[in-house]
Amino acid sequence: VQLQASGGGLVQAGGSLRLSCAASGRTFSNYAMGWFRQTPGKEREFVAVISRSGDRTYYADSVKGRFTISRDNAKNMVYLQMNSLKPEDTAVYYCAARFMRVVAGPDLYEFWGQGTLVTVSS
Repeated sequence: VQLQASGGGLVQAGGSLRLSCAASGRTFSNYAMGWFRQTPGKEREFVAVISRSGDRTYYADSVKGRFTISRDNAKNMVYLQMNSLKPEDTAVYYCAARFMRVVAGPDLYEFWGQGTLVTVSS
């Protein structure tokens, strides 16, 4: 699966951004999808994941209630709507794909996009 993330940028605290990830190459609906983020000197961390059909979603406690992950299997797209952004949300955000079962651990995802930078100013 090839993944292309987009939608990052600079936003003020309290603002919103919507990240998009376009998938190609394989049957998209066979893959659980996730968003992860990373800041310099830190390990990549789980943000949100979604099951193959979209009926199950899981969020990190730090983003619960502010971020929403969704997918459109007809368009081979996964999204991350980010509201009420905080400076601590600043990171490079990656989308990732895992065959079949949805899990939270980034090490269990097989395919990764190139990342998109989100910067939240205070």
